[in-house]
Amino acid sequence: MSRNARKAGRAGMGEGAMMHRWAVPALVGSMVSAAPAAAQEWRSIRSPDGRIVVDLAVDKGDAVYRASFKGRPILDRSKLGFRFKDAAPLDTGFRILKAQPLAHDAAWQQPWGERRQMRERYNGLAITLAAVDGRTLGVEFRVFDDGFGFRYTLPGAAGDRLIVGDEATEFHFAHNYRAWSIPAYREKYSEYEYSRSALSAIQTAQTPLTLEGDGIALAVHEAALVDFPSMNLRMPDENSRTLKADLSPWSNGDRARVQGGQATPWRVVMVADDAAHLADSTIVLNLNEPNRLGDVAWAVPQKYIGIFWAMHTGLLTWEPGPRLGATTDRTRQYIDWAAAHGIKGVLVEGWNVGWDVPEWWKNGHSRFVLDRAQPAFDMPVVSAYAKAKGVNLIGHHETGGQVKDYLAQLEPALDYYDRYGVRSIKLGYVGTKLDLTEWPDGQYAVEAFQKVVEASARHRIAIFPHEPVKDTGLRRTWPNLMSREGARGQEYNGGSPDTGNAPDHTTILPFTRLLSGPFDYTPGVFHFDYRATRPNNRVPSTLANQLALYVVLYSPVQMAVDLPEHYDEHPGAFRFIRDVPTDWEQSRTLQGRIGDYAVVARQDRAGPDWYLGAITNGEARTLKVPLDFLTKGRRYEAQIYADGPGADWRTAPERIAISSRTVTDVDMLDLVLAPGGGQAIRFRALD
Repeated sequence: MSRNARKAGRAGMGEGAMMHRWAVPALVGSMVSAAPAAAQEWRSIRSPDGRIVVDLAVDKGDAVYRASFKGRPILDRSKLGFRFKDAAPLDTGFRILKAQPLAHDAAWQQPWGERRQMRERYNGLAITLAAVDGRTLGVEFRVFDDGFGFRYTLPGAAGDRLIVGDEATEFHFAHNYRAWSIPAYREKYSEYEYSRSALSAIQTAQTPLTLEGDGIALAVHEAALVDFPSMNLRMPDENSRTLKADLSPWSNGDRARVQGGQATPWRVVMVADDAAHLADSTIVLNLNEPNRLGDVAWAVPQKYIGIFWAMHTGLLTWEPGPRLGATTDRTRQYIDWAAAHGIKGVLVEGWNVGWDVPEWWKNGHSRFVLDRAQPAFDMPVVSAYAKAKGVNLIGHHETGGQVKDYLAQLEPALDYYDRYGVRSIKLGYVGTKLDLTEWPDGQYAVEAFQKVVEASARHRIAIFPHEPVKDTGLRRTWPNLMSREGARGQEYNGGSPDTGNAPDHTTILPFTRLLSGPFDYTPGVFHFDYRATRPNNRVPSTLANQLALYVVLYSPVQMAVDLPEHYDEHPGAFRFIRDVPTDWEQSRTLQGRIGDYAVVARQDRAGPDWYLGAITNGEARTLKVPLDFLTKGRRYEAQIYADGPGADWRTAPERIAISSRTVTDVDMLDLVLAPGGGQAIRFRALD
């Protein structure tokens, strides 16, 4: 379930004001080329660095594409097109009516993010396909150095209504790659542990779907998902290497309800030399539209604590009663603790009326009232207290998956938060279907979710939803959409009715779920045994691993999830949580092997310091990490939070060793990681 002022150059500037362009060379054959007239009408597009080549053709009437990387095929002949419920299909009988080469090279800045400076550079081709009946289908390809994307422009004019029965897009892979996937169309939607298999073993998969083999790493995802259903992937023929787009349907079987001339989301294939480079891909963000909100200084990256973990571990409850968590007195205690320890935000779940209704996520009608507090929580008192202490109160809206009821009371609920100075909201969409009927990634969900994003932006409120529509880079366009869940988070370790996550889970996430965007995982557990209240749950990591997650798993809003008293028992370790930023100048995935380990370094956006996080799976390992990412010629104090002697996630997770040494960019560190362990390092600039 669920910034103090920025450096000069951010405040008052939207993305458009930050953009400038490099000189774009004339289009030549090395970028986009047309072969001599032939039955297949082949066109080729090269990435700016020349390593990725995408070929397009009309072959025997079919619109097809294929792709290669460094001269090796990655996708063989794959079909394009659509089929409709209320019109003839547009999936064959094509000819190329028009082809327009494209090139673009521009810089832009993120108002907050894992890196400030972005470069949007691609070569492309926009083609118009004509069918025998005169209808047209537009297809635009953009090829970047880290992958390629394509989208369709649907036939007809604005106002023409169409019902998509199927999308014919194929991804016919050149090899039976190793895949990391979670299934589509399951009860818990995206909250599954990732499976490793051969590509040919997949039946359905959500995106991002990550693949590796033949010396490369790939992922299939989408970008700019609006007014359309999510794209899942399905293997139409058992044990093949072909996946096709599978749009999450409406309850009556319609795949998408669209209008003529509408552009679809981008279908994206990320390509890299290895998993570590794949993790640093920026293509999904670059395929989204620029910031529409201008200055978003009110969308504040921050760390927060909350009345949350005690409920998940069974110590307190959301519903009213003797163990109710969201009381006025307890919230003031959390605010006091946050203010004393440099934590900017406090989240309160269970503050509002409605939590006493049994099975509120299933009942078909929301009982939550989002502009009225339950009797034990005094919103005027709490909000005034937080303001006086300089702490941000973070709101919470649980919908129970009842989106009609939520949208009906959304404006009054946002007005209520305006009244009390609440500028961030965690959202929840607990439930298997929205309004009991619609898939939580279908067009119904996408459109409802966008209404919440835009309404919150009008109120200058940031949101980070749980049980969300998947991330497709919309934070570029709507930077009030700061983070989201959309995977198995920490809560599974503390309070799910299932057992907790496996020790390798967080070593998979940087190369799968996080390819889509920030993840509100809620790290920071310092107390690992909850058997008295949760006999089936464990936190499968060491304390040092939990610290490293603040660097490895990116989010601009990072929770210190554990109870304040548990942090008080480990003040030395908690210092790292106090110090680590949530807004970055630049980020680099230094090393990684999916399911085994990950090493990430990030530079503070507000200064010269760097931070490093390294995590391993259930196996102990030693990693040699060069420090060549540090500024050349500068000395740093490396403040090291490492697994202590005998640390092991199963038997001694709390053992930690804290030390320091002086380092420079020419040094190398040996990172010794215990089973389920990790290491977190702050590199504090000395000169």
